[in-house]
Amino acid sequence: MPLYPLLFCAGFLASLALLFFFQKLALRYNILAKGGIPSVGGVAIGLSFLALYFAFFPKSGLFAKEAAGIIAASLIILLSGIIDDFVELSVPAKFLFQFAACSLLIFCGVRTRIVYIGDLANIIITLVWVIGITNALNHLDVLDGLAAGSTVIANLAFFSIAMLNADIRSAVLSLLLIAVTLPFLLFNLPPAKMYMGNAGSHFLGFLMSACALLISYAPLERKVALLTPLLIFGFPIFDTAFLIFMRLKKGRSAFKKSDDHLALRFLKLGYSRPKALFFMLLLSLFLSFCAVFLCRVPNPVGIIIVALAGSVSLLVSYRMSKVY
Repeated sequence: MPLYPLLFCAGFLASLALLFFFQKLALRYNILAKGGIPSVGGVAIGLSFLALYFAFFPKSGLFAKEAAGIIAASLIILLSGIIDDFVELSVPAKFLFQFAACSLLIFCGVRTRIVYIGDLANIIITLVWVIGITNALNHLDVLDGLAAGSTVIANLAFFSIAMLNADIRSAVLSLLLIAVTLPFLLFNLPPAKMYMGNAGSHFLGFLMSACALLISYAPLERKVALLTPLLIFGFPIFDTAFLIFMRLKKGRSAFKKSDDHLALRFLKLGYSRPKALFFMLLLSLFLSFCAVFLCRVPNPVGIIIVALAGSVSLLVSYRMSKVY
């Protein structure tokens, strides 16, 4: 069987098996979130991804030092997320774990390499990027199916770009993330039968943001295409920016929990949870679709695509800011 179908089937089945196992374990030992729902999906996602990686790739020569750094750093994030789900770490403690994991990434050579800005600036951008996306995906986990659905859509975009570039390393990482997340999505669609917890949302956000740094999006002459990963993660970035803006507008701390999330505003408009999920995933799909085109077109067309994506985001932002 070719690599990609084999990898997808193995990841899907491994994740499905672990989800059933941890669901029964959580119910038996009362490891439940509000409403009596198991919150162990992230552990199953993380362990199935790591198990498949160690089963398929260390001896294949496919992955180098960078991928090993991603795996080790994502394990730190998974463990800190598990602790957070049980103990609820403080904001500084969470950032400390994320900073340590991101520093390991950079040490292993996983960072931006933007020409002409120097190593220090690239390191700072890498820290902001990885930690920002990690927490942006976590902010999406307020509506059943949203974080997992956005993860699948983003990785479909990364997989498409990697295949177009004949980038096997990035393609298998993206496909494996899709494979281990899809079974959880089946458990997590509204009404959810399982949550991923902070372990899952932080793990997926961190891993995707790190993998995004491995992909080549365009040659130097097509500079607009360098915005491709920003569009792929456009929805979580947009959601987080909107959330922070609304909190600061009301004089609240950007880190203090509130009901200003886009998802919750859709519910206030009277949308059902499935309908709210559909419209938000549609926006995520639109931005990812724009991103795939962006990395293949000339600069003038790319500018139009970016302008279109930005205009749609601003229109949604303006409409939802009026919801109280």
